[in-house]
Amino acid sequence: MGRLAVVAGSSIRGVDLAAGDAVLFQRHGLEGYTLPHRIDHVANMRALKEADCDRVLAVGSVGGLRAELGPGTFVCPDDFIALGIGPTAHDDERAHRVPGFDPEWRSALVAAWGAAATPPLVAGGIYWQTPGPRLETAAEIGLIAERAHVIGMTIASECVVAGELGLAYAAICVVDNLANGIQGRRLTLDELLAGRSANREALRRGLEATIPELA
Repeated sequence: MGRLAVVAGSSIRGVDLAAGDAVLFQRHGLEGYTLPHRIDHVANMRALKEADCDRVLAVGSVGGLRAELGPGTFVCPDDFIALGIGPTAHDDERAHRVPGFDPEWRSALVAAWGAAATPPLVAGGIYWQTPGPRLETAAEIGLIAERAHVIGMTIASECVVAGELGLAYAAICVVDNLANGIQGRRLTLDELLAGRSANREALRRGLEATIPELA
């Protein structure tokens, strides 16, 4: 069996995470900050392959699209929508594949997270990816919320490329805020950043309890 890769972004930036033999990878880069729409997912996933990884536990900061999926909720989605977003590691017919979260690896992640008595995990839901880097209007969120549960800017692209390269991929989505308009008012960036800060310790505990079971 290969190594476990833990791929994350802003949700664990600055967090001292004990991960043992797992490879910790910052998708936005270590020098500065690469905006979501400029991340080279192909280069990132190839770097993990070269580090002998065969599975990815991804962590993504998201907005909740349902009132019951408020800040502090942890979600392991089982499908995604990423219309018009098409990164690929291939330039030939191999790019014509059916993408998705790896079902066996995702089940193992859900089981390990639950057994570790970490923050409760919502097992299932649809992740909607937008290109970013801007957040969404309330009207856009009203449309998207009819079909999805959480919204972010990276997980679907990463999942597609990981699958092309033979990396099993599953994600933990951390709800830092309710999406713009869900509460009947405009979202503020201060609200988003406060939610992210409040989630960091619970996320660290969850990962440190779960990674040993998976690595």
